[in-house]
Amino acid sequence: MSYWLLKSEPDTFGIGHLAKAPRKTAAWDGVRNYQARNMLRDDMKKGDQAFFYHSSCEVPGIVGIVSIAKGGYPDTTAFQRGHHHYDADSDPKNPRWFMVDVRLERVFARAVTLDELRAYAGGPLKDMILLRKGSRLSVMPVTKSEWQFILGLAS
Repeated sequence: MSYWLLKSEPDTFGIGHLAKAPRKTAAWDGVRNYQARNMLRDDMKKGDQAFFYHSSCEVPGIVGIVSIAKGGYPDTTAFQRGHHHYDADSDPKNPRWFMVDVRLERVFARAVTLDELRAYAGGPLKDMILLRKGSRLSVMPVTKSEWQFILGLAS
C-alpha cells in the first residue's frame, strides 16, 4: 500500500462535500499539473490511503483520510465543453489528464494544521514534500513513517 496527500480548497471540494457524496465516494478530478497527473495515472492504486488536505483557506491542514476506490483513469471533465476543467487540447483517444476515485474513511476531530506540521519539519517530517519551500503540488506521496507520525498527531 502507498500513502498520499491530496489537496483541495474546502469551498471548491472539501471533506464535507465528500461526506455527502453517494457512498461517500467521488472522482478526484481537475488536476492539471503533469507531475501530479503522472502520480494519479501511474502510481495511485485501489486500496492506497491518502490524507485529505484543505488548502487555500484560513487554517490549512489535514482534515481526514480517504482511500483510493478506483485507480487512475482518464479525467472526463477535460472533454466536457463548458466545464471549468475543460481542456480543448485533450483527446479522448489519447487522454492528457487523469483522475482517481476516493472514498471517505475518516474525518478527523480536529485538523492537523500546516503550522503544526511545520513544527516537526526539523524532525520526523523533515523530508515531507508538503513542507518543502515552493511545493505546490495538489497530489504528493507520503512515506509510511510520515503517515504514522501524522496519525499520532490526529489522535
